[in-house]
Amino acid sequence: MEPGVEELMPRLLPVDDCDLAEDFDPTVPPRTPQEYLKRVQIEAARCPDVVVAQIDPKKLRKKQTVNISISGCQPAPEGYSPTLKWQQQQVANFSAVRQSLNKHRNHWRSQHLDSNVTMPKSEDEEGWKKFCLGEKVYSEIEALSDNENLGIDYIKVGFPPLLSIVSRMNQATVTSVLEYLISWFGEKKFTPELGRWLYALLACLEKPLLPEAHSLIRQLARRCSEVRVLEENKNEEQISALNLIICLVSRYFDQRDLADEPS
Repeated sequence: MEPGVEELMPRLLPVDDCDLAEDFDPTVPPRTPQEYLKRVQIEAARCPDVVVAQIDPKKLRKKQTVNISISGCQPAPEGYSPTLKWQQQQVANFSAVRQSLNKHRNHWRSQHLDSNVTMPKSEDEEGWKKFCLGEKVYSEIEALSDNENLGIDYIKVGFPPLLSIVSRMNQATVTSVLEYLISWFGEKKFTPELGRWLYALLACLEKPLLPEAHSLIRQLARRCSEVRVLEENKNEEQISALNLIICLVSRYFDQRDLADEPS
């Protein structure tokens, strides 16, 4: 260490040069207080003035910057805004689902998964998209061939959010998978497979919300309102599903500025 640097770092205790035995070896554990202090002095002198950390960029989490929009949801198309009674009923049903899930979580977590179910690791974004949505939706394949219609191939059509699956997901995994699916939804169309998983993940999301989860569900509600407006054929089943997600985000998770005005 440079002498000038030492002057900027006043000593807390005075330490004079120690009288040490001729056989003093700084590489072995100290035997006396004097040897310990001398070893500290030697190690301090070897420390570089500047240290640079070696960071592996691959280990940095993607999308660490969160862009938060303060805008609300777009109004529902004329004639498709849900009534207040309908919204209140959906919130009540959702609350009952969450209570049941919390009550029986340990039971479902202990159930064995089928041999064909391999849950991806929490950080495996593409793996989770394929797991939840299936290769058919993930790869945007229009239809399955005839020989594949003989039985359900969950690799192709996606695994449903079974209680035995979602009960095994901790909050970090729930938030991560929710982020993956919302990111996918930002550029793709709404599908029943996506809707089922979004509902299940919201049911697993613990309150009070962490800041990251808070931002994610607001982003989800706004995206649902955008897709709802752009829905050309006004498919009532799909609009109802989009209304449901907006309703749960705004009224159950208390994001009231995003709520639909009752029709």
